[in-house]
Amino acid sequence: MITTVLMIEKPLVPTDLELVTTLHDGEQQSFVVLMQPRGDQDRLLRALDDVALGEFGDAVREADEPEGEHAREPAQRALDHSVHALRAAGAEAVGRLVEDRPLDHLSAVVEETGADEVIVLTAPHYVEELFHRDWASRARHRVGVPVLRLFAHAE
Repeated sequence: MITTVLMIEKPLVPTDLELVTTLHDGEQQSFVVLMQPRGDQDRLLRALDDVALGEFGDAVREADEPEGEHAREPAQRALDHSVHALRAAGAEAVGRLVEDRPLDHLSAVVEETGADEVIVLTAPHYVEELFHRDWASRARHRVGVPVLRLFAHAE
């Protein structure tokens, strides 16, 4: 069985679900899905990413999205949806909200589960990626297993 720690920031859409469940075609898969609720400290970086992608409307609406404590409930719904979708696709799956220090939590989960790999599935974060401060770049130096960076789809 292949055990994958899957870090996400929004619910899995069908394209993403198919992508992560077919990476090891023919193998039984188990996922530990980690999701961090949106934090207001990241608002500027998200707005800059939206501008870099030409999504000016999204950059303007950035302040309308729930953040901090208000983001916990939507994040839990997104996590529950993603875990349910993985199970419906035939994989074993559990989920955890990550409130603080996501990379410390990721390292602990990889060690605790004996994970074979980590998949970071998020929207592009150009500013963080440029300076190697994104989850995938930082995780590669900490977890001791392969880390795959994939861009989430918007459907």
